[in-house]
Amino acid sequence: MRTPGADRQRQVLKVLRTHGRPMSAYEILNAMKGGESRLAPPTVYRALSALMDAGSAHRLESLNAFVPCQCDEADHTPVLAICEQCGTVEEHADPPVLERLSKITEATGFRARHHVVEVHGLCGSCAA
Repeated sequence: MRTPGADRQRQVLKVLRTHGRPMSAYEILNAMKGGESRLAPPTVYRALSALMDAGSAHRLESLNAFVPCQCDEADHTPVLAICEQCGTVEEHADPPVLERLSKITEATGFRARHHVVEVHGLCGSCAA
């Protein structure tokens, strides 16, 4: 049985994949509104939260924007490379780097709940 929440999640993920760039929740809302004038921000935020919990989308903390997950692993922490010129976001996975980050913070007794690793610069095309 399909639920309204799952349908919204599919819609939000479709918008993110179709636009192919980081989008704010309000940009996603505007893209979805088409025929639904009653669609409200909390609906989009709930769908984004569920997508992030499932590993299907990522929040770019520095941009307050969202992108779809680009890999097939549900349980991972990505390293997100953000091009400051064209806006593309590349997703990389490097478990040893993330393990090292945890060890660095654990040395002082800090217990990390989750990692957000963003690298800003120029993608290969823009750097060329």
